[in-house]
Amino acid sequence: MERYRTRTLLLALTAAGGLLLTACGGGGDADGSKSADRDLSGPAPARSQGTDRYDDRRERPGHLSTFALDVDTASYDYARRTLADGRLPDPSTVRPEEFVNSFRQDYERPGGDGFTVTVDGARTADEDWSLVRVGLATRTAGRAGERPPAALTFVIDVSGSMAEPGRLDLARRSLTLMTDRLRDDDSVALVTFSDEAETVLPMTRLGGNRDEILDAVDDLDTRDSTNLGAGVETGYETAVEGLRRGATNRVVLVSDALANTGDTDADSILEKIAGERREHGITLFGVGVGSDYGDALMERLADRGDGHTAYVSDEAEARTVFAEQLPRHVDLAARDAKAQVAFDPATVEEFRLIGYDNRRVADEDFRDDRVDGGEVGPGHTVTALYVVRTRPGADGHLATATVRWLDPGTRAPHEESGDLETDALGDDVWGAGRGLRTAATAAYFADALRRGEAALPGAPRLGRLADRADDLADRTEDGDVRRLAEAIRTAHRLM
Repeated sequence: MERYRTRTLLLALTAAGGLLLTACGGGGDADGSKSADRDLSGPAPARSQGTDRYDDRRERPGHLSTFALDVDTASYDYARRTLADGRLPDPSTVRPEEFVNSFRQDYERPGGDGFTVTVDGARTADEDWSLVRVGLATRTAGRAGERPPAALTFVIDVSGSMAEPGRLDLARRSLTLMTDRLRDDDSVALVTFSDEAETVLPMTRLGGNRDEILDAVDDLDTRDSTNLGAGVETGYETAVEGLRRGATNRVVLVSDALANTGDTDADSILEKIAGERREHGITLFGVGVGSDYGDALMERLADRGDGHTAYVSDEAEARTVFAEQLPRHVDLAARDAKAQVAFDPATVEEFRLIGYDNRRVADEDFRDDRVDGGEVGPGHTVTALYVVRTRPGADGHLATATVRWLDPGTRAPHEESGDLETDALGDDVWGAGRGLRTAATAAYFADALRRGEAALPGAPRLGRLADRADDLADRTEDGDVRRLAEAIRTAHRLM
C-alpha cells in the first residue's frame, strides 16, 4: 500500500507539471510603439501635488501611489478555511489584494506579452468618496502544445505534520488530477525535506524514463521536523544542476510552511538562493496546505522569490489551483512589473490603496529596473482598488495609471497607461458592472476582517455586505461569489 501511495504521489507530481505547463510563451509587445516613444526614465506622468492623508497606517506626501504587482490568492483561501473551522482569521494573514484577485475579471486582453490597463470607478454612499479600480490583464494562456519544454523541480514537505489529514494526502489527490499532462520533452526533478533535504530524483526527461521516475519515489515517507530552508536551498541547487536553456525552469514548493528546524527566516533562506534566482531567473511557486499553515513565511518566500502563492484546503480548491491557476505560473508574460497611479490634486483631495501593504515601492523607484517588481504569467488579471475623496464639484481628469514591466526574454522595459475622468465615475458602486461590484465586496470584506466593521468609506456593515454578495451571486450565477457570500455570513456570525 505504501508503495502504491508513493507511486501515486509521483504521478501526481508529473500531473502538476502538466497543469503548470498549459500556458504558452511568445507574443509581441502589448504597447507597440507607445513604449518606444515615451520617456521611460522618470516617474509616471502626473499633474501636480496632493496628499494621501486617508492611509492611517502609512501617511506620505505626494500624488503618486506605486506598488509591485501581486497575483497571490492564498490569503483569501486560507481565510475561508479558517472561517469554515469556526474561527476568525488572524488579521495579520488578511491581505485585501489577495481577496480581490481571487475573482475573475473581464478586462480586455493584449495581443502579446505585457498588459492592458483599465481604469474605472463609482461613487460610494459616503459623500465625495469613490471607489477607483485599476485593472491590468495579460494575454490569454494558449494551448499546451504551443509552450516551450519545461524543467520543473518539485520540493515536497514530508515532515511529520504533513501526515495529518488535508496535507500530504490532499497534495497526492490534487496532483493526480492530470497525470498524463507532461510531455516526453519535459523534465522533472524531485526534492523532499523533513529535518534534512534530499534530492530523490535529479532532473530527468519524461520520454523513456517514466518507469524510472516512478521507482524513484517508492521509498517516500513522512518523517519528523520541518527544515523548509534546507528544502528550498536544495530545490534551487537541483534546479540549477538540471537547468535547461530555452525551457521553463521552475521550483514548486508544496508545504504547510510550519518550519521548526534549521533556517526559519524567509530573508535568510532567500539570501542563500539569491544567485540562482538572479542569474538563472528561476521562480518559486508555493502551494500551502493544512489548517495550521505558515502563511507569513510562505508568502514572503514567494514574494521575494519572484513567485506566487496559492492555498488549498479541499479537492475543489485543489482542482482550481492545479487545473486552472498553476498553468499561469509557469510561462511568464512580464517580469518585475510595477504599477504607478498618479492622482490629479485638482480633483482628488485624498486617496488610499486598499492592501498591497508589503508590495509598496518608493515612487522614485518606479522606473528603476533594479528594484524588484512582480512576475506575472499569461491568463492573469491584477486589480488594485483605491478609496478616493474627490473635491466638491470636481470635474475633469482624475487619475492616470501606468504599468511598467520587463520583457520576459529580452528584459527590455515597456509601459502602458490608462486614464480616468471624473465624469466616468458611476453613480453607485452597487449599480456598477459585475467585476467592480465583486472586487468591492471582496475588498470591503477583507478590510472588515482586518480592521473592523465598515472601516472603509462607503463600506456597508457585514450583514448588509452579505446581502449584497447574495444578490450578486444570484444575478451572475457565479459559484465563487456564492462562496464569498457564505464566508461573509460566517464572519458576521463569528464577529
